Amino acid sequence: MLTPDSPDWMRPLGATGIDVCAITIGGSPLGSMPHLYGSAVAADAAVDFVQAVLESPFRTIDTSNGYSDGESERRIGAAIARAGGLGEGRAVITKVDPRDGDYSGARVRESVRESRERLGLDELPLVHLHDPEGWDFAAMTAPGGAVDTLVAMREAGEIGRIGLAGGRVQEIERYFALDVFDALLVHNRWTLVDRSAEALVERAVERGVPVINAAVYGGGILARPEGATHYGYRPASDATLAAVRAMAEACTRYGTDLATAALQASLRDPVVATTVVGATKPERLDGLLRAAAADLPDALFDELDALRPGREHWLDFGD
Repeated sequence: MLTPDSPDWMRPLGATGIDVCAITIGGSPLGSMPHLYGSAVAADAAVDFVQAVLESPFRTIDTSNGYSDGESERRIGAAIARAGGLGEGRAVITKVDPRDGDYSGARVRESVRESRERLGLDELPLVHLHDPEGWDFAAMTAPGGAVDTLVAMREAGEIGRIGLAGGRVQEIERYFALDVFDALLVHNRWTLVDRSAEALVERAVERGVPVINAAVYGGGILARPEGATHYGYRPASDATLAAVRAMAEACTRYGTDLATAALQASLRDPVVATTVVGATKPERLDGLLRAAAADLPDALFDELDALRPGREHWLDFGD
């Protein structure tokens, strides 16, 4: 059980000096991505929602320069302006992104400038290098490149801490091995049915780097399992679909639902500093509070662990 009154509702993000909420509200859907999330989000509704977040126990928001070409940041910034400021003890975490095929050091600086302007914030406490796995590693890590520029901006005090946020672990591991990042964000790869990030998470723990866990519903299948066919935005294997069905049945026997268990599995995990959950409606905040506070037995999670499909069905090991 976890509530806003729990002593660990707010916790340090490792040694970064940043305090985060147990659940971070994810801003990916706020910019409106109907092709991913199934429905559009109007600008006014998104701003109203962020204002509700700013008035709620959820004190951390995650976004990115590239979400809907900056629209997520613009809407978050509009809500912050309407509220008269972010408020003490609250943080917005963002990410640098390429534009028009450019992921150079100059682009990183421009991305930070754009984010600061859209959000209306002078200080960015944590800025992630976002999804670098699709780019040439040598170019990204060359002197004056994207990684080097982020490090230089941190050292100059232009931004706070720097993080690494990505998907395919085989590529992300190469960046993490540079040993320059203050935080690690994984998505879709540390969930009830997929542990692709296992070795990467172990290395982060060994180095004292905090882990941020995003997309714990695997793109929706662990939140709405009925009729779902995809995991992590890819067609799911028959073994994964069977595991999801069995997990949903187990949750029903324990008087809960799979979405609640999927969230709590991350919240209960001692290696996870904060869990990122995308949301766009105020009532979703109440639902997250109820799910976090649900009293679920350890036996359920033992059973769910036993039902997890084998490594060959995980996102980064079934190719």
